Amino acid sequence: MPSVVKINVLTVPAEQRETLEQRFASRAGTVESSDGFEWFELLRPVEGTDQYLVYTRWRSEQDFQAWVEGPMKAAHQGGGQGGGEGGGERPKPAASASTVWSFEVVQQAAPKQA
Repeated sequence: MPSVVKINVLTVPAEQRETLEQRFASRAGTVESSDGFEWFELLRPVEGTDQYLVYTRWRSEQDFQAWVEGPMKAAHQGGGQGGGEGGGERPKPAASASTVWSFEVVQQAAPKQA
């Protein structure tokens, strides 16, 4: 069974970039312990777009869905740590839009060992 890749495309206004990156830095470690998790990268746009890419790779679609319905849902509903602005209100999202792309890994390569 091939791994699955989920890319969350986040539209982030220039004034919110630092906020977004800080939020991802502060959540470090939360997805890494999830069953079936294989890889994470936060990709900052260099030019021509205001969209960040949040790349995650999972052993299966079921593993991804279990994370979405469990740890991710809890974190986005305020069950996680941080964001205690204004007496417990959740902070305003840094992204103005979000789209998730789904892929199956059909080929991959790693650097050859010397």
